[in-house]
Amino acid sequence: KADGTPEKIIVSDWIKNPDKLTSIDDKTNLEGIKNIKGDEEFTLDESNACVWDAQGNDIYYQGKGNDPLPVDVSVSYKLDGKTITPEKLEGKSGKVTIRYEYTNNQFENVKINGKTRRIYVPFVMLTGMFFDNETTKNVTVSSGKVINDGSRTIVAGFALPGMSESLNLKTDDFDIPDYVEITADVTDYEAGTAITLATNDMFSDIDFSKADDKIEDLESKLDELVDGVAQLADGSSQLYDGLATLADKAGDLIAGVNKLADATKQLSDGAAELADGTSSLHKGLKKFGSGIDELKKGGATLYKGVKKLKTGADKLNSGAETLDNGAQSLNTGAGDLEAGIIQLAAGLGTLSSNSETLRGGAKQVFDSLLATADTQLAAAGLTVDKLTIENYADVLDGVEKSLDKDAVYNLAYNTAYETVSNTVRAQESLIKGQVEAAVKQNVLTAVLANSGLGLTIEQYSAAVEAGQIDETVQAQINGAVDQQMATDNIIATVAAQTEAQIKNLIDTNMESDEVKAQIQAAVEKASAGATSIKSLKAQLDSFNTFYQGIISYTQGVDSAKAGADQISGGSTSLKEGTSQLADGTSDLKAGTKTLSKGTKDLFKGVKTLVKSGISKLKTGSETLKGGALKLKKGMFALANGASELNSGVVKFKNGSKALVSGVGQLKDGSYKLKQGIRKLKDEGISKITDFVNGDAKELVERLKAISKVSSNYKSYGGIADGMDGKVNFIYKTATE
Repeated sequence: KADGTPEKIIVSDWIKNPDKLTSIDDKTNLEGIKNIKGDEEFTLDESNACVWDAQGNDIYYQGKGNDPLPVDVSVSYKLDGKTITPEKLEGKSGKVTIRYEYTNNQFENVKINGKTRRIYVPFVMLTGMFFDNETTKNVTVSSGKVINDGSRTIVAGFALPGMSESLNLKTDDFDIPDYVEITADVTDYEAGTAITLATNDMFSDIDFSKADDKIEDLESKLDELVDGVAQLADGSSQLYDGLATLADKAGDLIAGVNKLADATKQLSDGAAELADGTSSLHKGLKKFGSGIDELKKGGATLYKGVKKLKTGADKLNSGAETLDNGAQSLNTGAGDLEAGIIQLAAGLGTLSSNSETLRGGAKQVFDSLLATADTQLAAAGLTVDKLTIENYADVLDGVEKSLDKDAVYNLAYNTAYETVSNTVRAQESLIKGQVEAAVKQNVLTAVLANSGLGLTIEQYSAAVEAGQIDETVQAQINGAVDQQMATDNIIATVAAQTEAQIKNLIDTNMESDEVKAQIQAAVEKASAGATSIKSLKAQLDSFNTFYQGIISYTQGVDSAKAGADQISGGSTSLKEGTSQLADGTSDLKAGTKTLSKGTKDLFKGVKTLVKSGISKLKTGSETLKGGALKLKKGMFALANGASELNSGVVKFKNGSKALVSGVGQLKDGSYKLKQGIRKLKDEGISKITDFVNGDAKELVERLKAISKVSSNYKSYGGIADGMDGKVNFIYKTATE
């Protein structure tokens, strides 16, 4: 009826008999069974067991069904937004809305992950109708296709009732229609007939049995990836801890360098004063040697010079001691620096050693995703090149373009046209025979009219049958007819009419509902496929972004490892240098201590010399003069060395600030690296793992259940054990 209420259910069954059995056991719940294509008979008992005397033939029979339909159809109508009955809608004008609601009644309770779930038989509902363009404008459909051929508009809408519940999909994320709504602006509305096709064929043929293997393989690769990221996180923590220790020890290094700079400054100052003292000593001794008369004056000058020498030696000794303390602190700081650099290199080495594993794990996951996509494409009947990381985007773009609605429609139309043409032209000889028979009747009529017998074809045939026409006359008439049939004009007429009949049959078949439904089904299937391909490419693009980030990160770790190795070598050299410096300052400290003691003894001797008298002083004056000259040269050399040492230490002090700054930056960078890896693990890898271990598994299980439930539903009218079957439903709905 117009509202979708069933009036009668007619079931047509075709039992295929490929083994040419003489008897076929069937089971049916139909009433009023009749053979519609042969004379084979059957017997039916009270248990609905039906036995056909098949005689080696296929059986075609019809019956009346009384069981509820698997999918209920409810049709409602609105005019300008207000509900109206189809009877009152007739002849009205305005915006008409026709809504087809589908309720799926066919389901099974299936165990999924230990819980019982309701899985519906996956019926695809395809509803179509025609509108006259003279009275109908602006036709739309909620989910489907509208085609305008100039004189009329063809509407085909589709829905999958129960599919959202079977897949447990949220309507906010996925919109799987369970109704079809058609709107149009009409003038003098006139109802027509709507046809709805219900079929579950497309889901029965999909094989999800291998999906578990792909999920298990993907889980294995994700486990390797999780382990690699965990090692990476541990290594980044070690790196940060090592750099933190290095940064802390850098303060000790600066303190040691500052002490060393102060000590070398004191050493330089003391050496300069000592050099001045030796110059005074040398001058005093020269004056002392000029004569006894100048002895007193020279002795005083000598005394002052030796006193200054003693003061300088004391300062030199104090500076050398400070220098030695600074050098020892520097050596300790350099040792800590070397240890920190070695720890840094070790941490980066751990990270670098895991780089290849991390890259390989990410690539294996990517390859697994691509292999799963290959399987899905193959299951959908698409033949494409094997997907790789390099080509998947181009391949999927090409597949999406090939599934363009217009291209698929043209291909489906041309394929159907070729099939229909071949089928019709296979009957060309039969069609030509029928045309020749009709033309021959016209020729016979003309020959009889010219024969003078005054008979029609029927009268002539009856007279021949009664033996009233002489055989000679019959031969003349037949010869005249054959002669006319052999003329070029008649032959051309037969050929033209035969070709016209063939074209008419082809056009009639192409306009049939079955052919149009097949073409439209191909277009809808391609549209759904294009959407799936676009979604698949978006998922692969998302993982590709992650994969390229892993490659960039591991390359950065490898570069940092090489730099740390270079720094490690330099820190070792620095430690060796500071050790030598510490040894040298220790020797210098011992020498200056000896020098200080010597100058004290010298001061005592000079003091004794000045007080003891000229005689003793004159004896040793020449010796003292020569020694003073050597002392002067040595002191100037010491002053120059101390000055150069001070300059070098100042430069090292300035450079140490840059070193500490660099260590601080490296520490900050390692902290960011540590946080980034933790974020990668918590927000990236964990989410991927949760999806594969959760939603993906359940979705695969639900798809497998849908396919199984679809395969289990084989018949509406009944089917015997051991038989296989499939069934389609055609709802012919009056709209008035």
